[in-house]
Amino acid sequence: MFTKILIANRGEIACRVAATARRMGIKTVAVYSDADAGAKHVAVCDEAVLIGPAAAKESYLRADKIIEVALATGAQAIHPGYGFLSENAQFAQACAKAGLVFIGPPASAISAMGSKSAAKELMETAQVPLVPGYHGETQDADFLQQQADKITYPVLLKASAGGGGKGMRIVEQSADFKAALASCKREAINSFGDDKVLVERYLTRPRHIEIQVFADTQGDCVYLFERDCSVQRRHQKVLEEAPAPGMTPERRRAMGEAAVAAAKAVGYVGAGTVEFIANQDGSFYFMEMNTRLQVEHPVTEMITGLDLVEWQLRVASGEPLPLRQEQLQLSGHALEARIYAENPDKGFLPSIGTLRHLHTPAATEFEVSQSSASIVRIDSGVRQGDAISPFYDPMIAKLIVWGQDRQQALAAMSTALAQYQIVGLASNVKFLQRLIAGKAFSEADLDTGLIERHHDTLFPAAVPVAIEVLALAAASLLLSEHNVANNAANNAGSDPWTSTDGWRLNGSLQRRLAFVDDGKASPLDVTYETGRWLLRHEQFEAQTFRQMTVLQQDGNAIEISLGDRTVAGTVVREGEQFHVFYAGSHHLLAYVDPLLHAGDSEAEGGRLTAPMPGKIVALLVTQGEQVKKGAPLLIMEAMKMEHTIAAPTDGLVEELLYAVGDQVSESAQLLVFKAA
Repeated sequence: MFTKILIANRGEIACRVAATARRMGIKTVAVYSDADAGAKHVAVCDEAVLIGPAAAKESYLRADKIIEVALATGAQAIHPGYGFLSENAQFAQACAKAGLVFIGPPASAISAMGSKSAAKELMETAQVPLVPGYHGETQDADFLQQQADKITYPVLLKASAGGGGKGMRIVEQSADFKAALASCKREAINSFGDDKVLVERYLTRPRHIEIQVFADTQGDCVYLFERDCSVQRRHQKVLEEAPAPGMTPERRRAMGEAAVAAAKAVGYVGAGTVEFIANQDGSFYFMEMNTRLQVEHPVTEMITGLDLVEWQLRVASGEPLPLRQEQLQLSGHALEARIYAENPDKGFLPSIGTLRHLHTPAATEFEVSQSSASIVRIDSGVRQGDAISPFYDPMIAKLIVWGQDRQQALAAMSTALAQYQIVGLASNVKFLQRLIAGKAFSEADLDTGLIERHHDTLFPAAVPVAIEVLALAAASLLLSEHNVANNAANNAGSDPWTSTDGWRLNGSLQRRLAFVDDGKASPLDVTYETGRWLLRHEQFEAQTFRQMTVLQQDGNAIEISLGDRTVAGTVVREGEQFHVFYAGSHHLLAYVDPLLHAGDSEAEGGRLTAPMPGKIVALLVTQGEQVKKGAPLLIMEAMKMEHTIAAPTDGLVEELLYAVGDQVSESAQLLVFKAA
């Protein structure tokens, strides 16, 4: 067994690998970029070495630098994690040439499965079922469109070298094909350096089911059951679970044996995942093979009680598989939710910023064994105070739960999500709560279009904020003002002008707190009394006042009495924004300070701004062009994904402020637009 390994990755997967290595008594070496100097994975490893600037191509994708560090630190092997160099055959070859063990499959297997079109040909030879499509070398746009027309629409365009949902487009009709092809190729070349695509029939209401396989150097290969990864947005997974709901033993065996055949066809070694697209009738087709450990591997660990990273290390060191196929058993049900820094209400636009407040449910860092009770596990590479930057994937954590059955696992996930608190950037926690609670997911009516199909339910119209939320925000504001005044009084002595008790010569202070919820004003009237406040709001019957008293405050946690009720929650303030966590939900209120905004004028119109830092990759209009509402104006690339900026209304493009290739900062004005 190895005594020291280098982890050629960052974030939660680097922390995850380090956890198993530490348990096995193996020393670890972390590598990091300038942007990750204070990152969690740097702290949890035994050694850490800087390898370059923030951009991945200058750091985490520098194979030569990583190998140099491994040799210099005495590491015997390199674990690539997932992403970056994990499926790079040249890197695997370079490791071997340098006398280092690559903890993954042979370079030949990576090459064989790295090209989706070549992999399809191999699978056809191995008699693994394939989706009808074109997987050849010809990339002429007219030819590809002809192939798509023969396959019949809708079709799926997919980058041959792709992965992670990038370089994929669904085309509904022939007229849209070439525009989608250009966009797909552009994203593919930027993400993978290869713009070759394949065309396949797009199945309606398919499920995405994948099989975890493991092979050793002795020629043995097993499958560790399946995962259902059907719930996706932008072709990227959001929720994963194991086992797949509704899976029969016969179908599990058929899919498992097909996955093993696929692995053996390329002489596979180590952990791999064979992904299938499955019809509702039970038929299934090979989609691709990921020649690495998957993001969602924890759900397999939870139902098998096995540590897959340990298996990787043992197999890479030459040991045989720890168990044979007949010895593998599954127990219970596991779910994984990917918690991302993104805004689901804005098309899942990635978010960047600092995690100013992060509270998670009580959980283990790493757990695979089952018990009679449910288990909550969090795999994360960030802590409170860390930043989510535009340079890397915006994942905050993976929240994994295990229960004796799917119902118990769902309940555990619902409870855990309700306890998650994130402030400093947008997150998808509230969306995940709606997704878990929704009828489609809870009843396992699954397919890859679930989110789009249930859009209205998952993105409901805003409802007025509850009075309890407003009261908690008001209590936080009033207490803050009171504490500031007390500090001032202590510094100034007995100065009556610093008092905030609301005393007036002929009565008490009455004041309106101007809170805004989701763009709608929700003012709260406050009357000051000794030791308490009286609140009035339109939600109160007959506009009556309710008494509010602060019972206790512990940091951001506040407990108040409101009328005859006790209300407890957490309030985190960021400038004029109040994040209120109450009853398992996160509410964002803006507080409009009348003094601070006394001189504000109306916002400037005619501007279209960048939603986040990125690069201009395409200009779709010209200066002086008249456009209709919704017309695409330009395309930005940020966090390896393309984002289209569209016209907010009919109007005129007066001036384009950037050219293709230009980098832009968040909120930068992109063009001058005059509404019709």
